[in-house]
Amino acid sequence: MTKTYIMNGLVEKMQSPDQDFRYMGLNDLLVEIKQDPNSFLGDEGTENKVLRQVLALVEDKISEVKNQAVKCLGQLIKIIREPQMEYVVDKLIDFSAGKDEELRDIAGLALKTITSELPTEGKITVKACEKLTPKLLGQLEKSDTPPETLIETLSILSILISRFPGYLVNLDTRPIQVLTPMLSHPRPAVRKRAITTLAQFLPYSQPQQFTDLLNTYIVPGLAPSANVEKQRTVVQLVAAVARHSPAQIAPSLSQIASSIIKDSQRDDEELRESCLQALEALVLRCPTEVTSFLSAIIQVGNQYIKYDPNYAGGDEDEDEEMAEDEDDDDDELGDEYEDDEDTSYKIRRSATKLLAAVIATRPELLTTLYKEVSPVLISRFGDREETVRLEVWSTYGILLTQTGVYGGTPQSNTEYTVGGKRKREEGMEVEETPYSLLHSQVPSLSKALLNQIKSPKTAPPTLEAGFSLLHKLLTVLPGSLANQSAQIIANAKSVLSVSSRSSSASLQVTCMSFLALFFSKHSPAVYAPQLDTITPFLLQALAEKHPRIASEAFRDFSALLNAMQPVKGGAWVDRVYDEAVRRLSNHDTDAEVRSCAEECIGDLWISATDVMKTKSRKEWEFICRTTGRTDGAIKVVTKVATKVEIDDAWVNGCVDWVLTLLKKSGRGGKIEAFNCLDALLRRYSQIPAGLPPTLIPNLKAYITPTDILLLGSALDIIALLLELAPKSTFPEVERDILSDVYGIAHSPLLAGAPFDSVLAFFAALVEADMQIATHVVPNLVTAVEKAPKNDASLTNVAKCIGQVVKAQRAVAAGTIAEFARHLKAGSKAKTPQVVLSLFVMGEVGRFIDMSPQHDIFNQAIDRFTAEQEEVRTAAAFAAGNIAVGNLHHFLPVIVKMVETDQAKRLLSLHALKEIVTHCSHGQLETVADMLWTPLFENSENQEETTRNVAAACLGKLTTTHPARYLPQLQARITDPNPATRATVLSAIRYTFAESPSSFDEFLGTVIMDFLALLSDSDLTVRRLALSALNSAARSKPHLIRDHLPTLLPSLYKETVVNPDLIRTVQMGPWTHKVDDGLEARKTAYETLYTLLDTCLSRLDLHEFLGHVAVGLADDSDEVKVICHMMLFRLAQVAPTATAQRLDDLTPPLEKSMKGATVTKDTVKQDLERAAELQRSTLRAVAALSKISQPGASPKFDAFVAATQKSAEWGGEFRELVGA
Repeated sequence: MTKTYIMNGLVEKMQSPDQDFRYMGLNDLLVEIKQDPNSFLGDEGTENKVLRQVLALVEDKISEVKNQAVKCLGQLIKIIREPQMEYVVDKLIDFSAGKDEELRDIAGLALKTITSELPTEGKITVKACEKLTPKLLGQLEKSDTPPETLIETLSILSILISRFPGYLVNLDTRPIQVLTPMLSHPRPAVRKRAITTLAQFLPYSQPQQFTDLLNTYIVPGLAPSANVEKQRTVVQLVAAVARHSPAQIAPSLSQIASSIIKDSQRDDEELRESCLQALEALVLRCPTEVTSFLSAIIQVGNQYIKYDPNYAGGDEDEDEEMAEDEDDDDDELGDEYEDDEDTSYKIRRSATKLLAAVIATRPELLTTLYKEVSPVLISRFGDREETVRLEVWSTYGILLTQTGVYGGTPQSNTEYTVGGKRKREEGMEVEETPYSLLHSQVPSLSKALLNQIKSPKTAPPTLEAGFSLLHKLLTVLPGSLANQSAQIIANAKSVLSVSSRSSSASLQVTCMSFLALFFSKHSPAVYAPQLDTITPFLLQALAEKHPRIASEAFRDFSALLNAMQPVKGGAWVDRVYDEAVRRLSNHDTDAEVRSCAEECIGDLWISATDVMKTKSRKEWEFICRTTGRTDGAIKVVTKVATKVEIDDAWVNGCVDWVLTLLKKSGRGGKIEAFNCLDALLRRYSQIPAGLPPTLIPNLKAYITPTDILLLGSALDIIALLLELAPKSTFPEVERDILSDVYGIAHSPLLAGAPFDSVLAFFAALVEADMQIATHVVPNLVTAVEKAPKNDASLTNVAKCIGQVVKAQRAVAAGTIAEFARHLKAGSKAKTPQVVLSLFVMGEVGRFIDMSPQHDIFNQAIDRFTAEQEEVRTAAAFAAGNIAVGNLHHFLPVIVKMVETDQAKRLLSLHALKEIVTHCSHGQLETVADMLWTPLFENSENQEETTRNVAAACLGKLTTTHPARYLPQLQARITDPNPATRATVLSAIRYTFAESPSSFDEFLGTVIMDFLALLSDSDLTVRRLALSALNSAARSKPHLIRDHLPTLLPSLYKETVVNPDLIRTVQMGPWTHKVDDGLEARKTAYETLYTLLDTCLSRLDLHEFLGHVAVGLADDSDEVKVICHMMLFRLAQVAPTATAQRLDDLTPPLEKSMKGATVTKDTVKQDLERAAELQRSTLRAVAALSKISQPGASPKFDAFVAATQKSAEWGGEFRELVGA
């Protein structure tokens, strides 16, 4: 069938007198267009015919038909021709301005649908915006337009400006002039809608237009003499502008904020509410400019959070019973008293939100907030309006969260006695910190809160909020509720006494979650008197069918057991055990309940060992299962094996079970299984003789380089067996394992902890059998010689040989003689043999005095001039480590070469680095003076490698005698040679990593002198200063926290791209831009990321976020990735402040998500890099989406919606958000 035939058929259906036929005709058209948009396109006459018919049905009498016609228009607008689009828009505009109210409504809906469905890009969108915007604005200018039409028109303009700002900016129409008069419309609904639309258009208007609006409308409207109704509108406009374009209103804030604070005192409730909302918007969106008004804003918030003119009760203590009094009064008054007209709660709620905004974004004011705001919030814990009460509790929760993140270090538990009272020395004043102030307010806080949640009439959501707040308090200030124990237990009992079928399960879960924390954070003596009253209800909860309730009950008992350890008995212990066994024996038990029951069994064994030893132990049959999830069981067995004195029969059973798990395919849980096996083997009183022959063959499968971590774990177990049962283990290892270990010991893949396991294995092997050492060394050498060159790490083999010699000194002489022959002058040894011999001499010479074999040292020195680089490197390693064995004999030779032999200087410095690295602190002190001068003389070398080696040595030497060497480093800060200044910074950076705390006393007084080089004129010096600051922030944050106000300006300066450092390089036919400042900039951003982790409380987050936003648009992908990591972290530690900037952050994030532009020069690596950047962006966006408030950031919300729908990234994004 032809398109025309199909379309004509649909038109006939749509013209049918039967409403069902008309509806189905539209529905069929909708289906056809969605399946194939081209089915509508073809003959223009037919298209017009169909379009006119759909528009005709917009006027249909049946609402279902009209709604379906609107849906059709939403799809058609994407594909129709330009003249057709103009016709549709004109028609709908006419409808919306007509007298028929129902037609006006449906036309408004149709226009909204069209603007929402337009594609984000394309010619049709441009034309639609050009056509629609002037007509909509024209409709606003007509004096006879009905108010309902005005509201719809303003809504459509809002959709257009939020979706297509780029297309509306260049239009000739001047929307600000048209929208401003709408603010004076007699209908409040029109004014409110006009405020929002105007605020959305202002960011895209000319600055002069906003200035005119400010001077002619906003400032006069805020004057004390202004009409109250106009003032409401102006204040609401200020709030809307602050939300949508804070940068425009910020410069005028000094005038505006003070006026709004004054206007809030006028006697008009709606105006007061608007003023509070406007101040909240200014606090959130204009953080820098509002700072000077914060004190006054806090006063206004404190004033109006108490605003309750219709309540005649007193303040303070009486407030706590407000909610109860109100309920009783209402019952007595019956129908006489109606509270519907009382809107004062809106003012109290807005004041609470204002204070919440200050608390959430101003961590630097925590101490002030505890003094001024916290007592006021506590006094309003009993507000008679439930929504306000919950808002107050939520605000206090924010205060507690901020205290946990920014409040510094809580006082140690030793400062609180069991009764919870503060110990204070007579006459000693304790510094007021957020924690000390919070602790002093806990009695009033807990009294007010507990009074609210004790009432039997309190709604479950309110109770849940109360327990959540108590939970947060204990998390921030452990042990602070000791004096309230009786009331807490009583309140919990009343919650748990109600059946979960009649009360909210989530309330019971929240209550029990709090109890678990309460038990674990207080001494058992605190709650022991009430324990018998609460345990029956917890035991009852254990048997609940609801899995979350049962799980939480098991956690409560686990917390109790851990806190009361050791538990000698008690009826509840047996009941808990029986219920845990019942749950574990049932195959249908929920996974979370099973996990908690297993954990509880482990805690019973640890805390009530004597009781558990009388039981049948049948629980272990159900815990040690080989099907289903076993990760929880592994943890429990490991914990019990580590902490409980238990007989070998139990250990045997568990070892068999772990071996079964290790035989399973797949990697999951194997590391934990090996850790468990380690704990079990150590628990044996004596390893059974038959165990190693059973165990070793099962471990053989793991002696392979395919999984390095599991290889390390397996070797640790074998080494442990060799240590605990050498006689029965050694033959098995020699027969089954040793040849495999020879084959992998030389693998370059082995490094770190797994290689340490290889060394531990060889040490245990040699100690288990003294004769094997003479065979191990040649076998290691043979294995590495047979291995392919790329698969042979000579350093690894040398370390293994060194470990064997260290464990069995008797083979030292033979080993030295064997390898020394390859180093003799006439030797015909191949290069790998020479390299290995040098490495072995170094490893052995470190702990054996080789001064009798001085010629070996000389042969190593001779190799400094070898042709092959690997020989030269090995020679420096050997010389340095041989010197460690006898410093006074060998060190002067190396120092002399540093001073006099230009050709061998770099390698001699590497030898010195080996000495400095491997010498003990005591040894270094004796030779430091001999090394200091030659090292410093070489620090002036322009060769960066030489400088770095010298700096590493100088840093280590400085820690040996800081009083002597730190001033010498400090004196060189002003050296005119940039290379010297660079070395000083590198050296000081090396001291941060491993210096003792006593070194900090010396460093703290001079660290700022070193970091002052952040402002150095030399780029390399600045980069190294940034690197030093980064190291200090990571390793010694306490030394720099108080200096951050001085350091941050220089640090922020380095995050800015410097055009003077960008140069153009010609590479064949292409030109390439090189940014010499990139490395310094990357280091600056890395430092910001470190500061976010270690010095968060000293950062101005608003300024910090501004630099992160700049970094998101940096040309370097590496800088962008660091910024993504910072956003991820900021979303966790500063959600409120970060959420205010989401729309500003959206454009660079969107750009990063677009990926690489594919051209003819694009290579695979470009695409891979772009994909990695997209993933990094995705992680940041997923974290930010969790803190986004609906409607507060429309650009970000649209970006998130588009990402969720993305075919390429949607699935991964949803997974990240769910994680």
